[in-house]
Amino acid sequence: MTPDGLLNIVQQAIVIILLMVAPIIGSGLAVGLTVSILQATTQIQEPTLAFVPKIVAVLLAVMIFGGWVFSNVVRFTIQLWSEGLVLL
Repeated sequence: MTPDGLLNIVQQAIVIILLMVAPIIGSGLAVGLTVSILQATTQIQEPTLAFVPKIVAVLLAVMIFGGWVFSNVVRFTIQLWSEGLVLL
């Protein structure tokens, strides 16, 4: 395998990882921002109020997008194997 081929595989892997993680991180970010605004307006500074909704949102996002993430990983792996780019 040439260095260019390896660099291409790494670039594709990074793009796929970023696309797969975006909905999960985005949901945690949106819930965290909403809770922060709620805390700032009501002046409630409870630490668990910040973490529990974010954890729930991320778990729900994993449940919703988990199949899509898994199918992308499998598709990328099959693509690598079919092109003969992965050596044992």
